[in-house]
Amino acid sequence: MPQYAWHFDQAVCMQCRECMVACKDWNHVAFGPAKWRRVTSREEGAYPLIKVFNLSIGCNHCDEPACMAACPVDNIIKEEKYGLVIPLDKCISCKQCKAACPYDVPQFATMDPNELPVMEKCTGCIDRLEKGLKPACVVSCPQRALDFGPEEEIVAKYGNVRQAEGGFADPSLTKPNIVFTPRKYVGV
Repeated sequence: MPQYAWHFDQAVCMQCRECMVACKDWNHVAFGPAKWRRVTSREEGAYPLIKVFNLSIGCNHCDEPACMAACPVDNIIKEEKYGLVIPLDKCISCKQCKAACPYDVPQFATMDPNELPVMEKCTGCIDRLEKGLKPACVVSCPQRALDFGPEEEIVAKYGNVRQAEGGFADPSLTKPNIVFTPRKYVGV
């Protein structure tokens, strides 16, 4: 099965959150707390030796998706054309997928208090991929901190660093399909 993967460059991300806005807009994610892509930041050290580590994370379309294994109604599949982890329409709002995912990817939100929220998450913009386009978050990034494509091409272009500073969970848990260009601090 082919597998697509993300690349994220910690050295150039400036926390503008344009990737989040583009994702919500393209995917019609309702106003509110659901975020299919999140940008986080962690600071370490004390002035004047402060280090800042940014992360832009969506679904990592893992080789061993914990969310899929945890779902009691088989609402999540790993599709075969791109290796993307995709939700179906059978969610019962048990939130076991959210509890299982070490990257906090599954989102539950509703604007109607009388409705149970169903799981929603990054789909890798599979609709855009089918048209030969990159995901909305990738094309919107003004710093080009994100990329997405066949895993072997991503690894050949950017290397195979699978861990990032700033709160990224242990990649051995689910084998996420993301590589990083870590931010390096010299002399700090």
